[in-house]
Amino acid sequence: MFSKLTGSGSSRAKRASFNQEAMPHMDALYGYALHLIRSKPDAEDLVQETFTKAFKSWHRYQTGTNCRAWLFRIMTNTFYNIQRAKKRRPQVEADALPEIELQVAEYAQGRGIYRPLEEQVLDGLISDHLQSALDSLGDDFRTVLLLADLQDFSYKEIAEVMDCPVGTVMSRLYRARRQMQRKLLGHAMEQGIVPRADRGTDVISLDAAREQNRRRQASK
Repeated sequence: MFSKLTGSGSSRAKRASFNQEAMPHMDALYGYALHLIRSKPDAEDLVQETFTKAFKSWHRYQTGTNCRAWLFRIMTNTFYNIQRAKKRRPQVEADALPEIELQVAEYAQGRGIYRPLEEQVLDGLISDHLQSALDSLGDDFRTVLLLADLQDFSYKEIAEVMDCPVGTVMSRLYRARRQMQRKLLGHAMEQGIVPRADRGTDVISLDAAREQNRRRQASK
């Protein structure tokens, strides 16, 4: 089945290393893709394209470094390229694609990866309102917010993913949170996610809002 990928010891070692370091990040990558592209099939395609590119470039990855940030950078760049090109993903070598796709699909099926993101991270937030607010952000602002507040990336990791200075990340994140707060505050207060007394106070992250909601639910 994987004869073309496992025809030599080096190929088997490559696949084993890829499985060990890259595959465990599929769940997080799918959640990220689902917020970048609202269509589940397109999000799955983006995950597939990301892993295909990552496997082809695996010889350039340094084992033991930040694989998660490396994969997210590939996905982010792929998404931006798709947005610019406004067309389907580029083709890869025909002899490599079926094996890689099967490898990714089998891993996803075995782990139950492809399930709605709302079930994993959104908790008390209403997904339609959140997604609408996210969609209204520019790509750079949406990306930095997703990486920081839904994927728990550090400033340094986000800078690595987006290939920009840490200061730029901090500025974009602050502005993105400000925009999201303005768009979501009214709805959040109606739902009891953010107390009405919080109007006009410090900017909170989506993660902080979610934690506030959890604490209120636990105290009931």
